[in-house]
Amino acid sequence: MSGVSTYLNFPRNTEEAFNFYKSVFKTEFKAPFSRFGDIPPQPGMPPLPEADKNLVMHVELPIVGGHTLMGTDAPESCGFNVVYGNNFHIALQLDTREETNALFEALSAAGKVTMPLADMFWGAYYGSCTDKFGVQWMFNCYNK
Repeated sequence: MSGVSTYLNFPRNTEEAFNFYKSVFKTEFKAPFSRFGDIPPQPGMPPLPEADKNLVMHVELPIVGGHTLMGTDAPESCGFNVVYGNNFHIALQLDTREETNALFEALSAAGKVTMPLADMFWGAYYGSCTDKFGVQWMFNCYNK
């Protein structure tokens, strides 16, 4: 089902931040923390430093009104440079590839594609972009 969430990036302290949010909103994580060490090797992907394997790759926490906070650690070894102000995305969960393609094309026009839409190891069709106003978007579609 379609939905919108807020995706937060942290410089190695996602677990601490989300445990704090969990205590504030008094809700439960949708699933256990996914870790960078859980990522299956990908072609062309450099080996993950041992210090980064326990970092949070993904977490989801329902907060209020059906809204979900999602998050990840953003280690420099993976090419991230977290600067407060650029550490969040509007994350769209879409029902069809057609809708995903259309919105991705429209929002990335005159902006910057940061990850082209592609099938991912977690089973989704995923991509990200920054629009011409500097807003960061993530697209996730599970329908094939």
